[in-house]
Amino acid sequence: MTTSVPPSRPSREEAEEAVRVLLSWAGEDPQREGLLDTPSRVVRSYDEFFEGYQINPEELLARTFSEVEDYDEIVLLRDIRIESHCEHHMVPIIGRAHVAYLPRRRVVGISKLARVVDAYSRRFQIQERLTAQIANTINTVLEPYGTAVIIEAGHQCMTTRGVHRPGVSMVTSRMLGVFRENSDTRRELLSMLNRPALGDQFT
Repeated sequence: MTTSVPPSRPSREEAEEAVRVLLSWAGEDPQREGLLDTPSRVVRSYDEFFEGYQINPEELLARTFSEVEDYDEIVLLRDIRIESHCEHHMVPIIGRAHVAYLPRRRVVGISKLARVVDAYSRRFQIQERLTAQIANTINTVLEPYGTAVIIEAGHQCMTTRGVHRPGVSMVTSRMLGVFRENSDTRRELLSMLNRPALGDQFT
């Protein structure tokens, strides 16, 4: 089995020049006053948009806690904001993720779950793969009884171009372990997701 080797990363100067080419392709003059600093700004924004390539999601989950007083119920972190980019058109995917697992022996800090979502979403993505990557990583590292990830998102490749359908969202899910095998556990999770949000009460 062969594995693809990612190409060497271009220099910042090469990336900025690529932005100038795109500006020219769009019909603009990259030397116009308002656009002189645009290539630099775009490259800096790419550093933030795609920082997930520099993060190992499995390492984020390395530190866990075993003192849970035999806690054996669902852990759910919902409404995690997702900011990703479509790999087909390089436009934003904006939505939210709900991440749940049923601990076997150990739990992880809840901020780490959100960071795993960020690590994968801050890459060029398709939503189906993003959903699977998050769930598979949590399931592999934490080894819980089950893992579930549900993502709801709007895709600007559909809302601002092509068929132009604003207001449409896409929903994907990945259920592993007891969430796939046990309908009662799955229903419990879905009922938790359908309850009114309480976050504002704790801020």
